[in-house]
Amino acid sequence: MLFLDSLAVSCQSRAMTLDIKICGLKTDAAMAAALAGGASHVGFIFFARSPRYIEPVDAGRLRRAAIGKAKAVAVTVDADDAFLDEIVAGMRPDMLQLHGAETSERVAELKARYGLPVMKVLSVSEAADLDRLKPYIGIADRFMFDAKPPKGSQLPGGNGVAFDWRILAGLDAGLDYMLSGGLNAANVGDALRLANPPGIDISSGVESAPGVKDPALIEQFFRAVRAARDDRAA
Repeated sequence: MLFLDSLAVSCQSRAMTLDIKICGLKTDAAMAAALAGGASHVGFIFFARSPRYIEPVDAGRLRRAAIGKAKAVAVTVDADDAFLDEIVAGMRPDMLQLHGAETSERVAELKARYGLPVMKVLSVSEAADLDRLKPYIGIADRFMFDAKPPKGSQLPGGNGVAFDWRILAGLDAGLDYMLSGGLNAANVGDALRLANPPGIDISSGVESAPGVKDPALIEQFFRAVRAARDDRAA
């Protein structure tokens, strides 16, 4: 694990900016709500078993609204080159997010193949899980920490479950990552206070049903984030 004694410096710098990714978008209304709220990233899921799955060509149409406003992220799970070729050609993402068992060698290979930054997702439930970072340091451009899926789930993410966010408090202050897993308007303030992440990612927490983004819940989430940040600045 990566620890620094200068967490106070880290907290101060991270308080200045916070990336927010709304993931699993499939409709114009949801995209509009994400951009209106100030999302820095918008994500599209290319995993067939997910209720948030979208075809690359449809994601390409939606992501046009984000050009110049937010980075478009293609989320894949152990995808092969042929499918990734289709995604990159159809969607033209700004970043790839790898949510499977991709090795550090695979991350490096895809960065070279597509010339795109890569965010590697690691599922965690305890501090020891953070040791899995080591092979990816200096290769992945960014990390995402998500909760391990519950037993029986066929989805690597988007399960609406959280982990103990406090285990992230000791991460290297220079590590660029997003916190994901079980976030919603009711608990995002606790997540920001306990982990102080440089970025957060939400999907099921702004849905009225699995895969159905609710613009009102997206707006509510952004209000909660702003309120939490205002409280910390006071």
